Parts: sequence; C-alpha cells; structure tokens
Amino acid sequence: MIDRDHEVSLTRQAELLGISRGSAYYAPRPVPESDLKLMRRIDELHLEHPFMGARRLRDLLNREGFPVGRRHVSTLMERMGIEALYPRPDASRRHPAHPVHPYLLLGLTIDRANFVWAMDITYAPMAKGFVCLCAVLDWASRKVLTHRVSITVDAGFCVEALEDALRRYGPPEIVNTDQGAQFTGAEFIEVLTRRGIRISMDGKGSWRDNVFVERFWRTVKYEEVYLKAYDSVRQARESIGCFIKFYSSRRPHASLDRMTPDEGLLQIPTGSS
Repeated sequence: MIDRDHEVSLTRQAELLGISRGSAYYAPRPVPESDLKLMRRIDELHLEHPFMGARRLRDLLNREGFPVGRRHVSTLMERMGIEALYPRPDASRRHPAHPVHPYLLLGLTIDRANFVWAMDITYAPMAKGFVCLCAVLDWASRKVLTHRVSITVDAGFCVEALEDALRRYGPPEIVNTDQGAQFTGAEFIEVLTRRGIRISMDGKGSWRDNVFVERFWRTVKYEEVYLKAYDSVRQARESIGCFIKFYSSRRPHASLDRMTPDEGLLQIPTGSS
C-alpha cells in the first residue's frame, strides 16, 4: 500500500492509511534459524498435546535441549496462530469491534454433501521459513474443495479460497470457521452474507467444533509437510497441492466406507433436508 516513489510523502501516506509512520520504514528481517527449529517442534508438540500452553511446552522443550523461556514460546505460538485448547469462561462474549457468530452445528445431522463447509488456517514449516495453509473442506464427504498457500496470515487468501470453492461447487447452506480475525472481518463475512450462506463459528478453544479440519491438518502435516523440507514457497505450494489432490482422489476413508472424498462427494446425496 505504501508507494515509496509517490509524490506524497511517506509520512502523509502513513497518516492516510492510519498506520504508524515507523512501519513505513521497517524492513522485514528473516526469521532466525533457531526460531524456525523451535516453531517446527512447537507445532509437532501442539498436534500431540493440544491442551498444553506456553509454560508446559516450555518445560518439554527445555527437557529436549531447547533453552527457551515461556514468553518466547508464547510469542512464537502467536506468530504461528496456535494456542492451547481448553474451555474458557465467557467464551461466547462478543467484542463490539470483533463480532462473532454462534455455533450452528451442535446436534445437527450433516449427511449431505455441500450442506456444511469448514474452513481453517494452519502453519506449515519449510527449510527456511514457513507458509500458511488455508483449506475449504466439505464436512460430509471430507473433500478439500479448494486450498491456498500464503506467506502472510491475512483475510485475502482466505477470501480467495472461499470464492474459488463457491465458483466450483455453488454455495453451501452453512460455512463453519473459528473466531480468527481472517474469518470475522467484513471482507470474509460479506462474501457469505451476499449469497445467503449461514455463518457458524467455533467456541473459542473448542477444537472439537471443527474436528474434521483438525484431523485433516494432522494428516497433511504427518503425511506430507513434516516429511519434506520445502526450499521455496513455490515448492511448498506445488507439493502440498499434489498431496491434497491425492488425499481427495486416491486416499480411502474409513468413515466413508473406504470411499475417497471425491467419490463421497458424488455419492452422498445433496440438496435441502
């Protein structure tokens, strides 16, 4: 957004955008190698023990030879977009500047394709750095309808993935997400409301509300991401894309009576209940 060659000064551009003037001069630095190793291990531990917060992860990391403190672990977890999963008081309270929609899937029978979609974002390590992965998943068939890989965690690539899925498969009745800023922002919400799609959001810290996406993240990380050391964003994008194509078209699922998600999407009935 900042144009360094524009006749308007950087200070004035920052004022017009409502951002700090110092951010216009900031040159991003690469993530240190030590932090990349820590982030990779934190991600693995979080998948194994999602209930552990920064203090308990710090203790495990210290025992494994990582001399790291709680605050640094907490900073890296925030950068990766992960947090300990546990019930919290007043979890449904809405912030006036950050509206949250209720969870609509409790007790709902989801046995029709293109009835409920789920969306989420996860961190994926590379050899030097990391990328963010967003996926749109059909709840009944487990098919990954679309996905996007990005170097930034913003709403843009989530909106792009959602609109691509809508173009390919038409609108579902419900889209379920977590309460992340990418999904509660006006840009994302407008895409859904414009098409009359009902919006459902997980309770904060309630990973079971979006359990099928969580299971998919575990699968893609243990069967693809952790086995590779991507040298570039392009390689990560291509390799993850190939795995997701395999996941949907060739990998049988016990919950689908050994069908693949592609077969499930075709054979599970669609339409209104």
